[in-house]
Amino acid sequence: MMSFQAYLNNVEAKTGKSADELKAIAIDAGLADATGLAPGVKPGAVIDWLKRDFDLGHGHAMSIVAYIKGKRS
Repeated sequence: MMSFQAYLNNVEAKTGKSADELKAIAIDAGLADATGLAPGVKPGAVIDWLKRDFDLGHGHAMSIVAYIKGKRS
């Protein structure tokens, strides 16, 4: 089983963007805020965006959703 950090490392290798950078882009897009997902935004909307714009698979997209929501390990 991959560690959470391994998922984040793989996301960065695939997209060229760190989890922090993806969170900032999600905030700019109105999908997230400093505390987590933006009000009314469901995780699926963020997953769909990451799959569409960054070609991430479901598991890697979920790791970014978890990161946005505050998971760090």
